[in-house]
Amino acid sequence: MKKIILVSVLSLIFAASCKQKETSETSMKLTPPKADKIAKNLEKHGDVRVDNYYWLNDKENEEVIDYLERENDYYEKMTAHTKDFQKDLFEEMKSRIKEDDQSVPYFYNGYFYITRYETGKDYPIYSRKKGSLDAEEEILFNVNDMAKDFSYYNLRGINVSPDNKWVAFGVDTLSRRKYTIHIKNLETGEIQKETIPLTTGSSTWANDNKTLFYTRKDEVTLRAHRIFKHVKGTNSDQDEMIYEEKDETFSSYVYKTKSRKYLVIGCFSTLTSEFRILNADTPEGEFKVFQPRTRGLEYNISHFEDHFYMVTNKDSATNFKLMKTPETATEKENWEEVVGHREDVLLEDVEIFKDYLVISERKNGLNEIRIKRWDDAADYYLPFDNETYTAYAIQNIEFDTDILRYSYNSLTTPASVIDFNMETKEKEVKKETEVLGGKFDKENYESKRVWATAEDGTKIPVSLVYKKGMKQDGSNPVWQYAYGSYGSTIDPYFSSVRLSLLDRGFIYAIAHVRGGQYLGRQWYENGKLLKKKNTFTDFVDVSKFLIEEKYTSPKHLYASGGSAGGLLMGAVVNMAPELYNGIVAAVPFVDVVTTMLDDDIPLTTGEYDEWGNPNDAEYYHYMKSYSPYDNVEAKAYPNMLVTTGLHDSQVQYWEPAKWVAKLRDTKKDDNILLLQTNMDAGHGGASGRFEALKEVAMDYAFILDMEGIEK
Repeated sequence: MKKIILVSVLSLIFAASCKQKETSETSMKLTPPKADKIAKNLEKHGDVRVDNYYWLNDKENEEVIDYLERENDYYEKMTAHTKDFQKDLFEEMKSRIKEDDQSVPYFYNGYFYITRYETGKDYPIYSRKKGSLDAEEEILFNVNDMAKDFSYYNLRGINVSPDNKWVAFGVDTLSRRKYTIHIKNLETGEIQKETIPLTTGSSTWANDNKTLFYTRKDEVTLRAHRIFKHVKGTNSDQDEMIYEEKDETFSSYVYKTKSRKYLVIGCFSTLTSEFRILNADTPEGEFKVFQPRTRGLEYNISHFEDHFYMVTNKDSATNFKLMKTPETATEKENWEEVVGHREDVLLEDVEIFKDYLVISERKNGLNEIRIKRWDDAADYYLPFDNETYTAYAIQNIEFDTDILRYSYNSLTTPASVIDFNMETKEKEVKKETEVLGGKFDKENYESKRVWATAEDGTKIPVSLVYKKGMKQDGSNPVWQYAYGSYGSTIDPYFSSVRLSLLDRGFIYAIAHVRGGQYLGRQWYENGKLLKKKNTFTDFVDVSKFLIEEKYTSPKHLYASGGSAGGLLMGAVVNMAPELYNGIVAAVPFVDVVTTMLDDDIPLTTGEYDEWGNPNDAEYYHYMKSYSPYDNVEAKAYPNMLVTTGLHDSQVQYWEPAKWVAKLRDTKKDDNILLLQTNMDAGHGGASGRFEALKEVAMDYAFILDMEGIEK
């Protein structure tokens, strides 16, 4: 590994300016690809949008593939001078990872289950040991062997039958999230001939050890909307459909309660949920509706003894509350309050044990874990002592135990798996993720939470991490990240990969913008539908704050986001391009109006409650006002790297491809604009753990190159 060279601020700025001049000269020598302009008029509500690149939607068209390959070739040539650096970054990141690593075993139904990796191997090995960790290891799946003939391979949904003799699992070899379910005999090691195509990959066994319930997807939209019942040993063509979700804004799934008593069909949209239940001992029976769907009523269910417990927003409980109801009377008029609604606390989840109820909450943006005995003999919170941590319950599959397993990490502390005795309050750190290489010391880094003020006066929290000795003089490079959609919260988490930025003088900033749930459910509500622009303005206001407080300057500020976070990137570069020197937009959702008007595209109809339905004129015009593709202007844009996957089923490749083509034709600057398409992968990128690191190294090298950092 090359030695990291520390330079003075003056020399760093000089190197950066020289490097950008060199890069600019390189870009002038190379001619970027130019996509043909074929005008297509798209009319809605009397409004006409002219889309010159609509033709890129057809990947069966050889000219489309040719254009993507020309863009890839341009990317390769424009970044050729960083190839060695990318390799060095990859090796550096890889060197911090314990290659022969394994998970903390968890116990379930008589077996300890383990996931482990071997040195030099990309994929996990799933195994188990009967009764004791000293027992002989039984390999369930060596995914390295299974994946060897595929450029992409994803195994998920491992589901062992109650008698421990069979395991169902899903496989996707194209990254389109179309999983084929297989069944393996754990006594003989033989994979059965029967296959179940076009599923979510997940499934659940009835208690008879032969009946398997699973969810099928629509071939075109990929909406998971039909629940089937498969009998082991039969052809899947004979499978009985037991439920079909007719409402195109809903999707469905099936699982078994932790108590193992009930099979559950869940149906959900952004705003509404509904469940059906069936005793797992009687798979031939009919599922019963738990509580009929009511628009705006959200709930989920857990089973304990003779009651169900619901985390729900019933009766305007915006931040949710916990209720219970007898298993024989599940309609909402029978629900009784267990933990009430609080304006300042978001109730996120519960874990049920024989003697304890564990409640996951969020207050002022911070995770809290509350432990309460059913008999009310104890009620307390686990103590956490900073503002940039993440803590959550994991792998609590056993019911009759006093041990709560949870994970803890912070921006400066690697992830730990901790077993906490809820009776004695003693904790045992089962594992702290090792950071190899001999150079990491958590005492060399600092983190803190600061608050930016948005344009409307709202305080926006920002989590920062950096190497000690940072000076607020405006010279620091900052990598600002956010997501900001679907109520998905980006908690402050540790990343050994991120050390490659911090050790080179970067500050890493997570902007907890509206659209996530960092500050409760209302934080999400204020960043969706007709308030979606708050997400974008929050991010811009955080950038302005970081500049005003001299953490950085526009010459050294970089931003990144993926998927809906890529939409965020597209919006902010239209709104305030002058604030950023570089942008990385991964699989960006940038053609919002056209996509949301096309109900044949995967996920569209199920997202009307997130973005709005553009068939309604009010939502149409609001979307159009921020849609990155529709708002490209003839002005200067930052240096930009845009990445996508040809087989992406969530954000189709043509959105970033069209966006880049339009930017090339419209923007008024000589800054770098690159499109890199992974021709083998989809939304999540490469499937192997080390192949994925190469993609991170690619992104990092692009931004570090902007700073003139070559080592």
